[in-house]
Amino acid sequence: MSNRIKCIALSALVLPGLGQLYRGSRVKGGVMLLLDNVFLLGGLFIGLRSAGKLMVAGKQGLTPEQVLAAIQMDSPYVKWLLGGFMIVWAYGVVDAAFFKGDN
Repeated sequence: MSNRIKCIALSALVLPGLGQLYRGSRVKGGVMLLLDNVFLLGGLFIGLRSAGKLMVAGKQGLTPEQVLAAIQMDSPYVKWLLGGFMIVWAYGVVDAAFFKGDN
């Protein structure tokens, strides 16, 4: 398997930024890993917060419509986080394929 294919696979399938690190671009790979973790952890935080609203809904006697409205208030943030992650992911794959590093 060639270096180029390994870098594309690392960035596309495992985590964006790993292909850049493999090819020798430490700063770019580190920044991409940092951004990916921020997007993923932010999405996880919002998802867990929404799950918490579902768990306490039964105890508080909320209707399904009220719970859904409370969860939908978080949805704009999820869309931005997912969009940011997809942009970094796509950039990582293209950059890993065409970056001319030392390796």
